[in-house]
Amino acid sequence: MLKDTWSLTDLYTGFSDIKLQEDKKELQSIVEQINHLAGNLSTCDSTILLKFIRLLESYLELTSKLYAYASLVQATNTQDIDALNCLQELENMTQNCSKSLATCEHYIQDIENLDAHIKEYPKLLPYKFYLEQLQKEKPYRLSDEVEEVIQKLDEHGAKAWEKLQEFLTSSLTIEYKEKEYTLSEIRNLAHSSDATIRKDSFYHELKAYKKIEDSIAFALNYIKSQVNTICDLRGFSDALEQTLFTSNMSKKTLDALLTAIQEYLPIFHQYLRQKAKLLHNDTQLPWYDLFAPICNKQDFYSITDAKEYLIQTFHTLDEDLSNFIKNAFEQQWIDFYPRKNKVGGAFCLNIASIKQSRILTNYNNHFSDVVTLAHELGHAYHGAMIEHHSPINQDYTMPIAETASTFQEQFVLDYQIKHEQDPLLKLSYLESHLQDVTQIICDIYSRFLFEKEVFQKRKHTFLFAKDLCQIMQEAQKKAYADAIKEDTLHPYMWINKSHYYSGSLSYYNFPYAFGGLLAKGLLLQYKKDINFMDKYKHLLQNTTVLTLEEMVALMDIDITSVDFWRECLASYQEEVELFIEQSNKILLSKQ
Repeated sequence: MLKDTWSLTDLYTGFSDIKLQEDKKELQSIVEQINHLAGNLSTCDSTILLKFIRLLESYLELTSKLYAYASLVQATNTQDIDALNCLQELENMTQNCSKSLATCEHYIQDIENLDAHIKEYPKLLPYKFYLEQLQKEKPYRLSDEVEEVIQKLDEHGAKAWEKLQEFLTSSLTIEYKEKEYTLSEIRNLAHSSDATIRKDSFYHELKAYKKIEDSIAFALNYIKSQVNTICDLRGFSDALEQTLFTSNMSKKTLDALLTAIQEYLPIFHQYLRQKAKLLHNDTQLPWYDLFAPICNKQDFYSITDAKEYLIQTFHTLDEDLSNFIKNAFEQQWIDFYPRKNKVGGAFCLNIASIKQSRILTNYNNHFSDVVTLAHELGHAYHGAMIEHHSPINQDYTMPIAETASTFQEQFVLDYQIKHEQDPLLKLSYLESHLQDVTQIICDIYSRFLFEKEVFQKRKHTFLFAKDLCQIMQEAQKKAYADAIKEDTLHPYMWINKSHYYSGSLSYYNFPYAFGGLLAKGLLLQYKKDINFMDKYKHLLQNTTVLTLEEMVALMDIDITSVDFWRECLASYQEEVELFIEQSNKILLSKQ
């Protein structure tokens, strides 16, 4: 029988596990060695450079494994004291070498003629991209002492505020129909086939935010203030410039993406108006019906159903990928259902040290939840494609992070629409697909506008909950125009989206649009190129050692061109037109 919770025993059996204790001792030893090395650096010596890299590899592998275990335990129970204590212990240990790491990195940044050193010492060649990226960071570096202070204070600043948001949203309960719901559970009711439930649960959700809005407003204010301060210290013009720099993404690429999105917003407004017409014979859709199913036919998918469906679907794409997905289900990589104190949403954590991943969802037995699984399994597959790299070369940047996941999501929807025989269900799946795309275009655009405005205003004023709600609604108006009823907009979207609550990852919104549209471009290539999967795997394998523009060039794609993004969006225009045509037939048949 398929288990509905994940197993973490391949990491550790518990916080008292002797292996966990030994790994913490080993990490402490590595920290001491890094501290010793940092205190004895001399003129550039390739052997010293390689020694640091070897120590850094061990450091990253151990911290990744230990943090993975504690954070995964905490994700399914935000009140687990042992997990919180372990995370704090790890943070204390890593803080103890933060200054030394900065010292060693600055040592690398100051190396002249890096290429000559790499040529002279070939063992450094696998780390060429990492070393070059470090040197690019030199203009924005601060002194070792300041870097150490920033990292240490971050534990009591942005990271603490992030934990507050996570704790409050995961422990929030909502009384509805004489039952107690978590925030994730009440939000899942947005997919109900009962219009009254969708509407009532929406307003119960909004009312519940009142309990936590002030606390989370403080969290958001001080996270964004911290980011603004550090950007100023480093010499970035703003948080967006810093985000593009750390993403290895050019401003030209982002501008091309946003230009195309702005041009094609009306296409998605047409889809929303047509959905309103189907559901209410109206020209505007209430927010609480964004995820409403357009037909009442049952699409129940147990987790066993989801497993078999995804294995079969991806077998048509690639046998290795299909087997990978089968293994993820059978080896208990996935924690499926919502419950009290479990965090909301969905995520995938790749754990290269054990060549596995773990996936958290808040599964609700609908086809949309199967699509979410496909998305998160895409992250896991991406992790498998890069696990052969050194721990130093296993980080990919935010924009490319959503490409493999969204490609698999879109592949599933495309497959379902193509193979469904029932005309009404086929239309329903087409609508579900457009629903998801509208999220990564309209909703993500609103989130980008919101975050940009918050960063700007936070430079000179404190934003209370009412201010944040107003900024969010204004952003939604720009993204959705009059396709959504203005008096039903969601003013509290800033509370339940964890992406805003990070001091190290700002603007975690446009990467979804980037990944989604790039995935669409890849899907269009797949339909024309019999060698697509070989090229696609090659692309994923290189996502950690090339810039965004360089890696997509492997697929003969120019992401700095507006025309590429227009081509991707134009294919959705065809789908919207098909949806309108087919749904009008249903409306006519009802008359």
